[in-house]
This record gives sequence, C-alpha cells and structure tokens, in this order.
Amino acid sequence: MNRPYFHPLPCLAGLLSALLLAPLASAEALQFALLAKRTDQHFFLEVGQGCAEAAAAEGDTCLLLGATGPAHFRRQNEALEQALSRGLDGIALSVTHSRWLAEHALKHLGRTPLITFDSDLAPAERHLRRGYVGIDNLAFGRQLGLLVQRFRPQGGRLCILNSSQQDPNLRERLAGIRQQLRGVQGADGAERLAGENGWREVKRCPLYTADNQENALRQLATLLQATELDAIVAVGSWPIYDAEAFRRQLGPLLAELDARGRRPAIVMTADEPDARQLALLDDGLVQAYVGAKSREIGRQSYYMLKRLAQGQPVAGQVLVDSQVYLPDTAPAEP
Repeated sequence: MNRPYFHPLPCLAGLLSALLLAPLASAEALQFALLAKRTDQHFFLEVGQGCAEAAAAEGDTCLLLGATGPAHFRRQNEALEQALSRGLDGIALSVTHSRWLAEHALKHLGRTPLITFDSDLAPAERHLRRGYVGIDNLAFGRQLGLLVQRFRPQGGRLCILNSSQQDPNLRERLAGIRQQLRGVQGADGAERLAGENGWREVKRCPLYTADNQENALRQLATLLQATELDAIVAVGSWPIYDAEAFRRQLGPLLAELDARGRRPAIVMTADEPDARQLALLDDGLVQAYVGAKSREIGRQSYYMLKRLAQGQPVAGQVLVDSQVYLPDTAPAEP
C-alpha cells in the first residue's frame, strides 16, 4: 500500500549532516555495533539493517547487539560491558537509563568511540558520547500531542502510555505531549495536565508498560472498562508489537465503546509500521501513528561511527525526519 504521509519534523541538523553522507574509504575493514534496548523489536531490527547495509557498501561490518525481551537497563548494561570487551571500532548506544549506564559499563569505555542513537544520554552524562543520531524526541512528542488535538480539539480526559520512567527519549516525548496540549512549549513537561486548554490526565496515568505488550493490553483493557477517556497516546509501540493481539483483545471493547459514544481517539508511535499495523488504521482501531525512519537512523549511525574511527570531525547531532501515518486519506496538517 502506498500510504500517504507527511514530514512535520524537518531535519534540524541538515547542514551539519552533510559531513556524514560521504564517509572516506578505509584501508581495512572496520567493525561497529549498535547496542539496542532490545534486539527482537521491529524498530531496532530495521535500524540494524540500515547500519549493516551502509557498512557493507564500504566493506565494513555493523552488528546489532543487546538482549532480547522487554528492555531493562541492567540487562543492557551487561550487553554493553560485553560489547566493550570486543575491541570494536565504535559503538552506537540507545540509552535505557543514562545515570546507571554511566556509573557502570560506561566507566570502562576507554578509547572506544561512543555515539548514541534513538535515545540520548541525559545532559549530565552527555560528555561520554561523541554525537547523537535520531529524531528530536521533544518535537516528536509535540507532534503526538498535535495529532491528539486534531481528533479531540475541545480537549478532554487523557491517558499517556510509557514504558519506564528512566528512558531519556521517552521522557522527552512525554514532555513534548504535555507542552503541546498545555500550549506552552517551554513548560515543565514533568507536570501532569490538570485542566490546561481543556486537557486532564486521568488519575491512573501515565501507564508504564515495562516494554511489554501483554502488560500494555491488559492495562488498556482495564482502564477502558473502568474510566471514561477522550484520548490515549502512546510514546512507544508496545500495544501493537503484534497487531493481531491488539485487534483481538481491544477490538471488541473499542466497538462497544463506539456504540455507546465513548470511543477514545488513539494515537501511537509506530516506526515504519507493517501491513497489519497499517490495517488497524484503516479499520479505525487506531487513528494515527507517528514514526521515525528507522533504516535512515541506522545508516547515519554507521556514517558517524566511520568518520570517528577515521579521526574525522562529526556533527554533534544528526536529526532524522519523522513521518505521520493516517488512514487512507490525503495528508493534511493536523
């Protein structure tokens, strides 16, 4: 399906990213690695593929490393320690818990060039990395909020789904949603919405899924049965890891709520959604997705690592466009 989409988040580092588009030839093959939050999730598999393809074109190797199953900072720390012992020419890290990793595995960083992708280190630990590749997560959160406003312009009762309170990128996305709905872009995103511009977060939210679809679906079903909601927004794709499980477990409940005039608008993160996830849009089970260009993040991560290994300068950050997926209609500004 040729799905319409638009690009609301321009590459803010476009001028600088030109440095990364033509890495210099290397005399011998180099080996890099992406250290993911988890290696069995669609987004990280796509990022890994993009990095591997870009590396292969230059005669190099890019590995996807990390643990399988729901992301956890202790498991990522173990995987990072193992990666640092391999003598790699550079590592790109998607951060789960900035301070923990800095106080443990990253103490043994040594001379290995480190960049971050997808999820950056917090400002206090950012000196440990050489650059960041990914989306502007705060702006990404504002885009999620903008779509919620598109479907519920009068505001209402809101629940935000998150994975954990530690992931830096997810905290930024949560802050961006609240800033957008509050109408103050510089506002403190840590404060829950309490009626500003008509928006109020219900008491039991945010829901924290622990990066687990079963948790996410159980939490959503319980909440929808007990609480009237006008909108649900997820800063990650946990509820739709398996689109058929989402359809099977929440489809009948959403249909019942629709018949009673209580159907909430649902906006989610879905990086380059597959056919079954897109079908959720066309069937009205989800109203919109926002996602990053996963493979491009992988390619740009390789280019940055390659230049660092060659002693070349790199941009402090390279921001990749996001895209919005709507049901099968012409794209329009929310």
